Amino acid sequence: MNIQINTDNHIGGSDELTRQVEDAVEGSLGWFGEWITRVEVHPSDESSSSKSRDNDKRCVMEARPAGHQPLSVSHQGSTMDQALNGSAKKLVWLLDDTKGSASRSQGKHLLCRLMDNPTRTPEEQPCDRSPRNI
Repeated sequence: MNIQINTDNHIGGSDELTRQVEDAVEGSLGWFGEWITRVEVHPSDESSSSKSRDNDKRCVMEARPAGHQPLSVSHQGSTMDQALNGSAKKLVWLLDDTKGSASRSQGKHLLCRLMDNPTRTPEEQPCDRSPRNI
């Protein structure tokens, strides 16, 4: 899976941002394997750097699954980390739904791990989250 990062003029393309994006994308979407050929990440700041307000950071993610049209989601948060992780969680659900019910249980458990506790296993505490609760 190739990861492409496109920032706006208010977000600098630092090594830290690159690492943060790669960790979020590979950590949340890695289990889809080669089915996803490319992920484009578009972090942006809805307000200029001189102003700050709640939920002014936005992240749009577009995944290109093999044999399907590109799928995109977006999430806004007060920090880039919130926007990035929120869009990654939404994309997991969208891709899982697109791929089909065979992978649905893996996607739910993956989403629980992303949202709550990365050390929890599906057997220890199954997840009943749905996209509308994100």
